[in-house]
Amino acid sequence: MTGTPSRPDPAAPPDTSQRRRKWWIISGVAASLLILGGVAVWYFVFRDTAPPPVDIEKASESVGRADPTGGTSLSGTWTVDTSIGSFDDFSSAFVGYRVNEELAGVGAKTAFGRTPHVSGTMVIDGTTATKVGIEADVSTLKSDESFRDGTLRGQAIETDRFPKARFTLTQPIDFGTVPAGTAIKVDATGRLTLHGVTRDVTVPLDAKLVNGVIVVTGKVAIAFADYGIEKPVSVRVLSIEDHGVLEAQLFFSKK
Repeated sequence: MTGTPSRPDPAAPPDTSQRRRKWWIISGVAASLLILGGVAVWYFVFRDTAPPPVDIEKASESVGRADPTGGTSLSGTWTVDTSIGSFDDFSSAFVGYRVNEELAGVGAKTAFGRTPHVSGTMVIDGTTATKVGIEADVSTLKSDESFRDGTLRGQAIETDRFPKARFTLTQPIDFGTVPAGTAIKVDATGRLTLHGVTRDVTVPLDAKLVNGVIVVTGKVAIAFADYGIEKPVSVRVLSIEDHGVLEAQLFFSKK
């Protein structure tokens, strides 16, 4: 004789175990999304977006993608070549700055700005550079923050009044040898004009001859007060150091 299947007692309390499982699944998914969202916010907002400092080996890679001409002799007049590389990935010639700052709601970051609008010449006799003149249009400095660019131009370096920065060599640079294939370190002593103020500076450089192109990278610390530059003021900027780094990546080709 077959028994009658039992039915749930309508008066019994509802089974909440399944509801608890669903709740924990939903809570776990929500927590995971929050964590992923937090990571994304940190990555895109709080991470330091400044590109790496100038590097002679990295810069030399740009020459391999170009079609330069010239021999191994250094003697002659060399001109800054802006046709090599691309400013989009900073593989071209440029002049720029780096400075540490702290932004409201973001934290410490490395502020940077660069411009590809640079020109100049270098005259070499044998293995000695006897004359160097470099000029950059600092009114075209561009960073990853438009508000920073506007503040820099309007308050700090006042590009409407002082749109150009210049470096003029005052002491010869003796390369000692043709830097073919291997980078050499030299110092460039000269006069730097920035924000309408001219001062003597010595810039440590790395130089390398690659496929007939002289690749040069260099950077030097700049105290803002030395050039009458006031630190930018903004509700977004909590603090900024009183000095920065002037950096350059240059390619010289013979005329």
